[in-house]
Amino acid sequence: MQQIVNFLIKYKNTLLFLFLFLLSVFFTIQSHSYHKSKFISSANFLTGGIYSWVNNIDMYFNLKEYNERLVDENKFLRENLAALSEKELDSVFLDTISYDAPYKFITAKVIANRYSRLDNYLLVNKGENDSVATDFGVITSRGIVGIVDETSNNYSRVISILNTNSAINVKLKKTNHFGTLKWNGKDPNIVQVEEIPRLAPVKKGDTIHTEGRSLIFPKGIPVGVVENYQLKNNQNYYDINVRLFNDMTNIGYVYLIKNNNQEEIKSLESNE
Repeated sequence: MQQIVNFLIKYKNTLLFLFLFLLSVFFTIQSHSYHKSKFISSANFLTGGIYSWVNNIDMYFNLKEYNERLVDENKFLRENLAALSEKELDSVFLDTISYDAPYKFITAKVIANRYSRLDNYLLVNKGENDSVATDFGVITSRGIVGIVDETSNNYSRVISILNTNSAINVKLKKTNHFGTLKWNGKDPNIVQVEEIPRLAPVKKGDTIHTEGRSLIFPKGIPVGVVENYQLKNNQNYYDINVRLFNDMTNIGYVYLIKNNNQEEIKSLESNE
């Protein structure tokens, strides 16, 4: 204790100078919008760098699983190419299930992933410098992940489907009955689908896909399978629990989806 007191007495002038200097910097940032914006930008860059460094270590220990995912995806792509090669050229077509021309895909790495809160987000290492913008859909080879809601030069924040504010149009794969994908904030492996009408032939194990009527996701992106469902006597819509194809607690690499026709469609809608 005496040594600490002696240290403070010996370096009191230096410590006082550092304290006043930091205090002046703080007031400068708070009172000048330019300095404040620069400080926030630098802080975001530093935070993103720290997340990247930590994530690189985590990715190293998960390389085996990520390689297995890539093998599965390559198998899927090869099977589809083989199927296309067997068709006549005049019968070959591309649709939104096959991720056709209106959509551009950008690969990115997840450097931060929150899944234990009510309103969860992910951070990816692509931003405005990579032509990423808000309202880009985010998926993996296994299924849907979320939607980009904020961007900086080098990073983007993604609203996870494990976010109580998230609402995405989905449908039953075997029918045209569609509803809204939401999350009740409980199990990170289970999400909910609302507004599927009672006339729909829902069964356990049915596949849920994106519905394709939004400007964000193409039709046919997998979501999960029906875990269980309930229909009360006085209800017109099912309460459906869906088990996700994605393990949202372990997301490594993702695809960011740009709808090349989004601005044109928005312009027409605004004219209405």
